[in-house]
Amino acid sequence: MDIISHPMYLAPVGLYVRLYAAKRMLVDLDSSFVKQTYRNRALIAAENGALPLTIPVVHNGGAKQPMRDVRISEHGNWRRMHWNAIVSAYKKSPFFDYYADDFRPFYEKRYEFLADFNMQLHHTVCSLLGLDREVATLGSVENQQPLDCRPLAEPSTAAGTLQRYYQVFEQRNGFLPHLSIADLLFNMGPEGLITLRDSAECLDGANIDDYES
Repeated sequence: MDIISHPMYLAPVGLYVRLYAAKRMLVDLDSSFVKQTYRNRALIAAENGALPLTIPVVHNGGAKQPMRDVRISEHGNWRRMHWNAIVSAYKKSPFFDYYADDFRPFYEKRYEFLADFNMQLHHTVCSLLGLDREVATLGSVENQQPLDCRPLAEPSTAAGTLQRYYQVFEQRNGFLPHLSIADLLFNMGPEGLITLRDSAECLDGANIDDYES
């Protein structure tokens, strides 16, 4: 089975649950960019709760533009702000020191296009997790029945059942199930793959909101 996804910034764990159960991810680069979605926003667990990190993009005069053409803005020193927020949130997590050097370069090097930045991060995450799945561009291959995961780019979309895993601030904030894959990786390391596997086995089970009670 293939899945279709928008190129997202450190996408939610729910996308990787579906990717675990798939053979290939087809990336939609032609759909229009939409603000306030996970295309340019990631959600991490800070000390005081879920914290959104948003990449600024170059405005196009209000005209719609496909994801492949969206350029990253250097406004507001966002790279330094995002990296500092990630360090603050995960410096006490079990695997941050193991993976910090893999993530830091993304916040030091300038990328022109948002999709390129997102997909390079995606490949790094998959490599660290040991999640070996092919990636292709939607339209470059024939597939009659892919699973459409593009709605997962919307923060309001429920992501399905997610197995609990250790989170640094769980005692303070409760378990937060809608976070970026970075949260799973820094907290669980290679065992994050087990969380994805167990969650994939429950894709037809209870709604993810069941874990919030």
